[in-house]
Amino acid sequence: LNTGAQLGLDRSRLYRDHLEMAEKEAAREDGIDYVIISTPNYAHYAAAKAFLQQGINVVCDKPLTVTVEEAEELARLADEKGLLFGVTYAYSQCPAVKHAQQMVRNGDLGDIQVVVAEYPMGSLAAPVELEGKMPWRMDPQYTGISNCVGDIGTHVEHTVSYITGLEISELCARLDNFGGKNRALDTNAHILLKYKSGAVGNYWCSQVAIGYDNALTVRIFGTKVTIEWRQEDPNYLKVVKLGEPIQILSRGNPYFYPEAAQMSRIPSGHPEGFYEAFANTYRKFTNALLKLEQGLELTEDDLDFPTVKAGLQGVKFVHKCVESSKKGSVWVKFD
Repeated sequence: LNTGAQLGLDRSRLYRDHLEMAEKEAAREDGIDYVIISTPNYAHYAAAKAFLQQGINVVCDKPLTVTVEEAEELARLADEKGLLFGVTYAYSQCPAVKHAQQMVRNGDLGDIQVVVAEYPMGSLAAPVELEGKMPWRMDPQYTGISNCVGDIGTHVEHTVSYITGLEISELCARLDNFGGKNRALDTNAHILLKYKSGAVGNYWCSQVAIGYDNALTVRIFGTKVTIEWRQEDPNYLKVVKLGEPIQILSRGNPYFYPEAAQMSRIPSGHPEGFYEAFANTYRKFTNALLKLEQGLELTEDDLDFPTVKAGLQGVKFVHKCVESSKKGSVWVKFD
């Protein structure tokens, strides 16, 4: 209540918890169209469920929930009630990532054979949780069964999945708790993957990689073309065709596929990135919601944002990585 008052919000719309907010907003003629949930992991499920049950659309941070069962229930509720549910895997809404996806869909790469992706950062190289900096990240009660894979490994999984459309058949993971004594959750993970297409993958995510900030990088090797995208330099896509010189494609230029070009907001050369990716996510979600409220049928393009299905996929990925690691880094079936 105090926070809302400090922000200058209407006092009639200040609520003590998510249950009160969901119930009272659903009863208002001018009630909210959707809610944004950006709490620590453990609170996603209860809040999302409360709003879905009241017929309110949801956008939620990732990982969607801390258990697969909770994620499955949210997906079922959204489907049963005909509600939109977005998950903020915003990296997939960068224009260069969309162009990469269109290259794969149009067969520019040929057959994908190998995927190598990583997300190194050094934010937990020291035991900063002991200094009161987001201590919940190392607490399974609030974070769930995984820290590193849940926090940034899911971004690797989603970005690769979005670009390639590849489906995981098996994975083999090793999760380690580096960076401080008595840490209960992982801060580093190496993951090998087999995809249903026959391609193979190798993911690495780490929060103890000193010298790295948010260095998500995806490399996709096809029979005709290799592509590489770096989150810290998001406006550019590296493209290497077999037997030809390296090309660097720049966001905002006419050679981008139309689906990617429409995601750019300013001319090429001007920095775009994280904020704009989030803006693209919310624009897609809001436009889909407007069509839905007008009774119009949604197209594949309308739903081109990370949905609850992507959120469920991410939760499954986390649990399979933990399962593999706990069993001695053995191969486990994904389905």
